Amino acid sequence: MGFHEEGKWWVSPSNYDPEVTSKFNFPPRIEFLDTTLRDGEQQPSVILTKDEKVAIAKRLSEAGVHRIEAGTPAVLKEDAEAIREICDMGLEAKIYAFVRNMAEDMKLAQKCGVDGVIAEMVGSEHLLRHGKNWEIDRAIKSSVEATQIAHELGLKVTYFPADGSRADLDFLFELLDAVTTEGHVDSLTLVDTFGVLSPEGAAHRVRKMKERYPSIPLEIHFHDDFGMGVSATIAALAAGAEVAHVTIGGIGERAGGAQLEAVAVGLLAMYGVDPGVDVSQFKALATFMEKATRVPIHPTKPIIGDRIFLWETGLPSSLWMNCKDVDPLIMLPYKWTLTGHREPDLLLGKKSGKDNLKLWVKRSGVDVPEERMGDLLQLVKNKSYQEKRDLTMDEFKVLAGQISGAE
Repeated sequence: MGFHEEGKWWVSPSNYDPEVTSKFNFPPRIEFLDTTLRDGEQQPSVILTKDEKVAIAKRLSEAGVHRIEAGTPAVLKEDAEAIREICDMGLEAKIYAFVRNMAEDMKLAQKCGVDGVIAEMVGSEHLLRHGKNWEIDRAIKSSVEATQIAHELGLKVTYFPADGSRADLDFLFELLDAVTTEGHVDSLTLVDTFGVLSPEGAAHRVRKMKERYPSIPLEIHFHDDFGMGVSATIAALAAGAEVAHVTIGGIGERAGGAQLEAVAVGLLAMYGVDPGVDVSQFKALATFMEKATRVPIHPTKPIIGDRIFLWETGLPSSLWMNCKDVDPLIMLPYKWTLTGHREPDLLLGKKSGKDNLKLWVKRSGVDVPEERMGDLLQLVKNKSYQEKRDLTMDEFKVLAGQISGAE
């Protein structure tokens, strides 16, 4: 893959310069763990029914997402039922439950039929001592006993030290050393609970953890409080982490987490790393999620927004009309078909120019004399300014009718 893949994307050649790529240490295989059904639902006012969770899990698996965190069975019996039903569908994706490091949680998860558990324990000294009112010895004891039980129950164990990104490394390693030697873990997670890792900081902490535990796969779970969730996730993968935790549209607690779509398409186009998922399903998946959560997708949300392939302003609209039949990627970072969008189009409003107007006149079927096009454009601009938005076709036809003399 390269920076310009015909019919797919056209990004900066600097992304693929050997001086840049030689610093990468991507693992041979990257996996996604989608936590929409748990962390995504922790976004305030988002509640997913059992049937919605089942439908979302099916769509995620069809898109090639490798692992699905289906929820926390201890929250509500309906959540446990949803996890059980998801497990019974025989999806390609591996199914995990989010649990506390408690024997009861491990047993409940095993009864649901999951492949593994994401076993959470507070991973920073300040949050453990002042938030949970525990000392590290108690955290170690609980984690060791619970992870051993999970292993005995036949579950894969991903250890999840919350707020590990802010922990003193010596403290974090004391906890992880004990759990990895006395308990049982199949993978460790670098957890950026409060979204405080810069991309450089994320890469640094990944390298330190990989040096300390070279034989244990490393997962990353980053939030987006400073808008760094996607970039920090990719930086961590480039430093050697194997599994990225993501959510559809980046929904989740507080500012949300790393956006599945942006991480996957970013890896593919900007880094030449195939994440192994079907990115063409992303738009449809996000639209389904929007209906289920009743949380509108921002119209210019990266990858999945409804208006990312639209132009209203005159100059880019003219550039698009001139380029689209030569090579659409002259005016686009990636082709709309890559992610399942509809074809780009021109809007009409305050910032529009002659090419927007010509297209809309043609579509309207109203006969507008050439010498009156300038007058019509002014009417469009005035109307758009008054309404504080671009125009609908019905509104435009009224204006065009005024110019042509037809009502």
